[in-house]
Amino acid sequence: MSLLLSFSVCAYDAEISFGVSSDPVSLDIHEALSEDIVQFSHLVFDPLIRRNQKLQYVPRLAQKWQRIDPLTVRFNLRPQVRFHSGNLLTSRDVKWTLARLKRSDDYKGLFERVDQIKVIDDLTFDLITKTPTPLVNQIASYLFVLDSAFYTGVDENGFDKSRIEKQGDTFAATHVSGTGPYQVALREKGMQLRLVRYQDYWDHESLGNITKLTLIPIKEPATRLAALLSGDVDMISPVAPKEYISLLDQPRFTALTWPGTRLISLQLNQSQNTALKDRRVRQAIIYAINNQGIAEQLMQGFGTAASQQSPPGYIGHNPYLSVRYDLAKARQLMKQAGYEKGLNLAMIAPQGRYINDIKVAQAVVAMLQKINIKVTLKTYPINEYWPEFDRCNADILMIGWRSDTRDSANYSEYLTMTRNVETGRGQYNCGHYSNPKVDEYVVKANREIDPMPRGQLLREVELMLYEDAAFVPLHWERLGWAAKKNIRLKDVVNPDNTPYLGDLQVDEFENPPSLPLLRSRRQ
Repeated sequence: MSLLLSFSVCAYDAEISFGVSSDPVSLDIHEALSEDIVQFSHLVFDPLIRRNQKLQYVPRLAQKWQRIDPLTVRFNLRPQVRFHSGNLLTSRDVKWTLARLKRSDDYKGLFERVDQIKVIDDLTFDLITKTPTPLVNQIASYLFVLDSAFYTGVDENGFDKSRIEKQGDTFAATHVSGTGPYQVALREKGMQLRLVRYQDYWDHESLGNITKLTLIPIKEPATRLAALLSGDVDMISPVAPKEYISLLDQPRFTALTWPGTRLISLQLNQSQNTALKDRRVRQAIIYAINNQGIAEQLMQGFGTAASQQSPPGYIGHNPYLSVRYDLAKARQLMKQAGYEKGLNLAMIAPQGRYINDIKVAQAVVAMLQKINIKVTLKTYPINEYWPEFDRCNADILMIGWRSDTRDSANYSEYLTMTRNVETGRGQYNCGHYSNPKVDEYVVKANREIDPMPRGQLLREVELMLYEDAAFVPLHWERLGWAAKKNIRLKDVVNPDNTPYLGDLQVDEFENPPSLPLLRSRRQ
């Protein structure tokens, strides 16, 4: 272990363990579009560009880019970037990666607006969109480039190495070659994911000093906290409200929290239960759920009650839409719909995927009982939950969504647009809600460069969804992280909840003498 002393602070090779709520469902980053996968992607792969803590787009694999015409943005790659296999990164890898993304059920909706990658030379390519789009930077930040030579050909069983299969035992799900700061050393699904520093990593300016990073899935928030306090892990995320508050009086740890944009909502499956086709029933369900009370009491300030998809500050947020809670109104709507005596519904929710997800689901069940809706609730560990959700296997389904493009339209693209297998739109719309006007407005918004008319279109979308009771908005989650004091957590965590742990620094001592204690105040 090497030591470098400077101003009484030790920079040294560190090994840390990270307690997470769940590990990535696969090592194939195109298999699922989820927060776990995106966080993993930043560890083992690299995007073309990414956002810094000030939410500005900065170069990564692409060292510069410029718009050539309304449809074309030219990117220049960094020279001499090597994949973990030793292969050199070229523009052809980017072109190959885009083609694979367009085959992914989860990602093709995000990349549907991209027409092609045109290779100019080994380090130069044009990203060409089908129509003018304001979201090229956002799209580029999700283009993690794969090693085309590594993933081309057939595996030992004669299957195409590049095939994508959910919950499948494919080559890409078990073999990795990225350009990122870490390589996969060991994966024991549901137990640990061990990563080691890639010695030939291209980013020589990175100050990160973690040589070994182990992700340990710990489902229960209290158990994650206990693991941190006992020293079994060095950092944890997410931190639930009760655990966060308890950490504020622990001088050996840093606890951080700030507003998040992940929407927690319920899908009302119209294809499974005919009663949910009636807008009045859907509206009654929304009026019966006191999501303001859930946010304040159950979430203890770690949730902001939501009335729509888009959080405040997003271009499509409609400030005129208020949170709805009115039991008398809910009962009236049920009577008008002919369900005064009630109905039976089945609901599913994950265990430990979202903050207090089981408690939130149980609260919803109790609230709906007040309007004679009897809900049978089943909860599943996250690895079992997503297959159930993908099959839309309930009347009410919980889902959390953070906009992939940091833009209002993305919520609709995946959660409320008409389901379309070809385009990938409505991929997570298990409500089977369909409104051609919503679809039309979202498509128009995605072709509108001017932010003023684009914002108006997206606000109209939120109004239509609100009036149609297309889904049940619950709250937007706050983010919570905690770590030992010597881990400079605040330098790498960001509002997108995609920590760049390749840049994370760990000091040799838990309270280095030259550094002020970083104890976070309760927010």
